[in-house]
Amino acid sequence: MQTLLLYLLVMAVVVAVVFAVVWFAFGRGEDLPPLERDATLTRLPRAGISGDDVRRLRFALVLRGYKQSEVDWALEKLAREVDELRTVIIDLQGRDANDFSRREPDAAQVDET
Repeated sequence: MQTLLLYLLVMAVVVAVVFAVVWFAFGRGEDLPPLERDATLTRLPRAGISGDDVRRLRFALVLRGYKQSEVDWALEKLAREVDELRTVIIDLQGRDANDFSRREPDAAQVDET
């Protein structure tokens, strides 16, 4: 019985020493130092956001999910981009409607002559 206990104790010490050596030699496995508290790796281009940009978004994980400030920032940026695109679409549709309404009288005048 004492031999078994001594064997388990020696194995525990060996495991602890190997763990300590690996811990100090390789660290926590991080290539970069941890980010500051308010910093983020979440990135989006200034303008011209594409679907691939949105698909590549990654948010920092916190205790209960994603970091809310990063998600809010990304959603606000996407909302502004969508608003800008909607404005461009409305402008283009209005321009097309104006061009079409200008052409109609011309076509009517051609038919009368």
